[in-house]
Amino acid sequence: MLYLESFSFPDDEMEFDFLLSIKRQCYTSFYPFKVLSGKELNILNFEPITILYGGNGSGKTTALNVISEKLNLVRDSRFNQSNFFSDYVNLCYCSLERELPNHSRIITSDDVFDYMLNVRMMNEGIDVKREELFEDYLDAKYSSFKFNSLNDYEQLKKVNQARSKTQSKFVRNHLIENIQEHSNGENAFLYFMEKIEENGLYLLDEPENSLSPERQLEFVKFIEDSVRFFGCQFIISTHSPFLLAMRAAKIYDLDENPVKPKPWTTLKNVQIYHQFFEEHRKDFEAK
Repeated sequence: MLYLESFSFPDDEMEFDFLLSIKRQCYTSFYPFKVLSGKELNILNFEPITILYGGNGSGKTTALNVISEKLNLVRDSRFNQSNFFSDYVNLCYCSLERELPNHSRIITSDDVFDYMLNVRMMNEGIDVKREELFEDYLDAKYSSFKFNSLNDYEQLKKVNQARSKTQSKFVRNHLIENIQEHSNGENAFLYFMEKIEENGLYLLDEPENSLSPERQLEFVKFIEDSVRFFGCQFIISTHSPFLLAMRAAKIYDLDENPVKPKPWTTLKNVQIYHQFFEEHRKDFEAK
């Protein structure tokens, strides 16, 4: 499914005219002006899976944030905008193949990390509650409680539960709705599963940051299936060779000037991995 067909950024002339109009003002930075135009990146034409590849400072995250703001996509975490960010976005143009679903969103590393931090904080709260329940269990199990009226019913029920169950089962039953028993990588993966719905446009900023290689391969399968069967479109910034190798992905190399699409096997990051494993080929074959 294709929702966003193309996106145009201001060229040198448009940026020059704008900066000329504010020349009497004193600013130390005009970001995001001159970031993408310095790469001669004026337009991106999209496929169901489009990848922005490049090193730190190449502008791939800037491009995602600009596209997100222009399309008014949902996002969980705020990001730092410069004095001229909205001015830059106003100079951009987009071409839609069809109307964007309201749940379309951008997902950044900050979103995932904030989610994992919240889960950790919740788990720490559960740990405190667990200790309190341990004490409740012991008090209930070995108490000499006597049932005197209906007002004592809840306490009687707790005593009966404690006497009929092990300590761990008693505590688990009281925490079952809140307890989280996942690693950080698993929680990150679950976050993507929760936020990515059917029929939507999704911008993903380096989603591999919190995922193990095994999880990255699972994530690749999830993205490919979401495109093939569930009407999704993805624009992804990444360094991961696992994501770069996705079937039918169109890859823009933002380390190039001018920026242009390239096969994933020719990208510098992938070539480094390839060279490394070639140098150790004998070690693998010896196994």
